[in-house]
Amino acid sequence: MGRSRGGLTTKVHLLADDRARPLTWLTSPGQRGDSPMLLPLLETLRIARRGPGRPRRRPDRVRGDKAYSSRGNRAYLRRRGIKATIAEPDDQRANRQSRGRAGGRPPAFDKAQYRRRSAVERCVSKWKQFRAVASRYDKRDYIYNGTLTCTAIVIWLRDT
Repeated sequence: MGRSRGGLTTKVHLLADDRARPLTWLTSPGQRGDSPMLLPLLETLRIARRGPGRPRRRPDRVRGDKAYSSRGNRAYLRRRGIKATIAEPDDQRANRQSRGRAGGRPPAFDKAQYRRRSAVERCVSKWKQFRAVASRYDKRDYIYNGTLTCTAIVIWLRDT
């Protein structure tokens, strides 16, 4: 008993659309942070087009929780022209405000868009209907590519 070879637990980082369908996911050790996984997660995104053409790789909007709020993530999304609705944690807000005018403006935040983040929670609830996910006994990535501790991001895509 005790620890498995895969670590203490497994964490899945998930991209879901507004219909609560999983688009892509990556697993990581449970002790790894959420914020560094945003960029690799967005790089794996491939959405087939209805007609001919290359798959889409850039969502229109990303909705994430406070775990994905970092200066680097926001700069990456801004460079790629992706709108972001990510809540700012209290410690980041306090650090920005303590710097005064040098701290800059707060990031844009749309409460109505943030409420629509529930789609990813519905997607996770669907996944937890499976026995392997609910009982948390698979911990290594090559055996099980599912969710144990799930942090997720909702993306919004216009129909093209």
